[in-house]
Amino acid sequence: MPRILLTIMLFFSCYYAGATTIRGKVTNARNEALPFASVFIKGTTNGTTTNAAGQFHLDVPAGSYILVCQYMGYKKAEQPVTVTATEQTVNFVLVPLSLQIKEVIVKSGGEDPAYAIIRQAIKKRSHYLEQVKEYTCNDYIKGVFKMRDMPGSFFGKKIGADDVEDMGLDSNRRGVLFLSESMTKVAVRRPDDVKVEVLSARQSGGGFGFSFPAFIDFYENNVTAMVSQFSKRGYISPIAENALFYYKYRLEGVFQEDGKTINKIKVIPRRKYEPLFSGYIFITDDDWRIHSIDVMVTQEYQLEIMDTLHITQIHVPVNAAVWRTKDQVINLTIKQFGFNVAGSFVNVYSNYNLTPHFSKKYFDRTIMRYDTAFDRKDLAYWDSIRPVPLEVEEVKDFRTKDSTARARRDSARSQWRLDTLKAHQPPIKLSQLLFSLGGAEHKFYFRRDTGIYSHDLSIKSLLSQVEYNTVEGVALSVEPELDLDLPRNQQLRIIPRVRYGFSNTHLNAYTFVSYGKEARLAGRHGYNTWTIGGGKRVSQFNRDNPVSPIANIVYTLLLKENYMKLYENWFGELRFRRKFQSSATISAGISYEDRIPVQNTTDFSFRKDTGKHFLPNHPYELAGVPFERNQALVLNLAFSFQPGQRFIELPDRKVAIGSKYPVFRIAYSKGIPDIAGSDANFDKWNVEMRDNVNLKLFGEFQYRFGAGGFLNSKSVDIPDFQHFNGNQMFYNIRYLNSFQLAPYYRYSNTAAVFGTANVEHHFNGLLTNKIPLFNRLKWNLVAGSNAFYVNRDNNYVEVFAGLENILKVLRVDVIAGYQSKDDTRIGVRIGFGGLFGSLVRPQQDDTVQ
Repeated sequence: MPRILLTIMLFFSCYYAGATTIRGKVTNARNEALPFASVFIKGTTNGTTTNAAGQFHLDVPAGSYILVCQYMGYKKAEQPVTVTATEQTVNFVLVPLSLQIKEVIVKSGGEDPAYAIIRQAIKKRSHYLEQVKEYTCNDYIKGVFKMRDMPGSFFGKKIGADDVEDMGLDSNRRGVLFLSESMTKVAVRRPDDVKVEVLSARQSGGGFGFSFPAFIDFYENNVTAMVSQFSKRGYISPIAENALFYYKYRLEGVFQEDGKTINKIKVIPRRKYEPLFSGYIFITDDDWRIHSIDVMVTQEYQLEIMDTLHITQIHVPVNAAVWRTKDQVINLTIKQFGFNVAGSFVNVYSNYNLTPHFSKKYFDRTIMRYDTAFDRKDLAYWDSIRPVPLEVEEVKDFRTKDSTARARRDSARSQWRLDTLKAHQPPIKLSQLLFSLGGAEHKFYFRRDTGIYSHDLSIKSLLSQVEYNTVEGVALSVEPELDLDLPRNQQLRIIPRVRYGFSNTHLNAYTFVSYGKEARLAGRHGYNTWTIGGGKRVSQFNRDNPVSPIANIVYTLLLKENYMKLYENWFGELRFRRKFQSSATISAGISYEDRIPVQNTTDFSFRKDTGKHFLPNHPYELAGVPFERNQALVLNLAFSFQPGQRFIELPDRKVAIGSKYPVFRIAYSKGIPDIAGSDANFDKWNVEMRDNVNLKLFGEFQYRFGAGGFLNSKSVDIPDFQHFNGNQMFYNIRYLNSFQLAPYYRYSNTAAVFGTANVEHHFNGLLTNKIPLFNRLKWNLVAGSNAFYVNRDNNYVEVFAGLENILKVLRVDVIAGYQSKDDTRIGVRIGFGGLFGSLVRPQQDDTVQ
């Protein structure tokens, strides 16, 4: 265990060993509980927060204190308390604030006095933002999601009683979905350094829980952290530099607290569909700092997924000059597809140290580290350090789900557990094998000394694997997959493919076998994957498979256009890939192909236009480049990495979570002649850089730049050419890796050098939020350009603009393509883009070609 964590744990054990518990409840005059009220020792940031029932407990050493209770909209209360060895009860009954409207001189035009206060707060914003350069504090985090209602089915799939029970819900489909708590030590150094030490964490039923603090700083112009994950643009602070342009303000009144005048100001968005808060901000007089916050965002203000997000903060003095956040509560609601979910995240900050004197190398690329014993704390420990009492429902959830998880672990190797898993598995139906879009799946369970392992057999339905092209005619594939889960984090994947063309009567079959295993190299965690495959298959000339089978069916049968160009090949491959804990990957492989030309064997189409004919299977743009039977032995090497990678450090490994720098990729291919009859003789290189840059209010900029070419091109056949991913069909899914209007093979080449550029800017609501209807639908503008350059006679550029987030998944672009020695083309492309677009967009399979 790191020395700093040992010191912290010793501090907690010594501190609580001589501590006495103060318990109590916070209510109003009508005896109504006040949830999430702040209770702390005066003059410190050591304290607690009430739960939803208004209950609190606070462990303090023996001595005399003044206990302070603070709640939004109520007058702060204080009670002296002398702590002895006996547990004490201290209750608070708070009274509503008696707001007064102070006398002001109203300017011409009747400006509300709130504006003068906000202007002063804006002037002081940067001072308070930069006031504390570095600090540490403790943060207790409790997160909970509760199901309040749910439908009987979801996308046609019934949600049965067993599913409800597995989620931990009652017979009314209500209950706790997720519950976690953690104690962390947070270290911050402006502007960007953060390190979180997770001292302890638990989740009901097992897991890591939610342990990263939600840093929401309203002194920032753009409020980020948890809010930005549901709106990439972030939200404009009520005291941002340009806040007066976005908000209206109204002084609700003032009240006195500890000799200070506090101004309660209502924050009102000037326009809907902007990333804005509504609610209240409390500003102190004279020093113009934030006293507390009570604001909300809704879907009318660019909130996605959630319906409401409610944030409250209470700030308290750490010393005479510095105030920091004491409590922060985030409440959210989600009402989508018949589900009604409510959640909350409570952060209780304490023990601020404003002069931590970090060592020079304290902040490294690990931003979150879990203590080696973070998940081994007993109930007595949690009862001693938890500042927010659990509610009755939460106590029950921890007890029930932990017991269930423990029973499952204890029975993980038992015959009873094996029989249970088998009994809950539904039988495969014939309709799944024939017609289902999802196909069929069956799990085989095996018991070993180390536990029970599942082997997953899946097969796509025959209907989903019917294709049509002019070479094979109707082609039917059988595509099962067998995934074997093996001991010691090993996996074996077997992927056979059988395909028959009814027009050319060719049977093609091949198999890939992939073996993966966790492995350490120089003491560092990583994952190694070996893949071997061979057989006979049908391939597109461009290995990126730019023409999808479904689109090809539509264009071939309805429009009489056969863009898919194929060849057959007997092949054998051996590949190795290692993924390092830094997310860098290195891959090496060698492949052999015996390539066989194929011709069109059918001209059937529903379009009966006698003046239109199918083109030959050979790419018409490369009519002058012959393709005859040939053999190719090719060595492929690639390396990709992202510098500046940041990590979450678990007790046994590090997990990479990204970087502010781009991802780089370097690749090299060598055609090896005169071995096994290989005709290939070339050296091909490629480099690439890509990144997504979040510009907050101004949207997200994405780019991909590449360069490559042939160092040697003595013998290069069409499959080994440099191909650019053209697109002559109505839809596109290869954003940043395609040219939306370019022909598929017109620009294929063996040049020594080429360059590519793909750029897109996603406005994420900017501009379209000011257009009626578009702002309500949340359709967002996207624009960009794609280009490549080989030489003066071989180059292409296109510009496009479109709308995305249509129905949360669709994207439509209008493109103008400028091609060398050709007329300008204008086209429209449909694809997936927006909130869920990337989730439904088909992923390229890099294992099977």
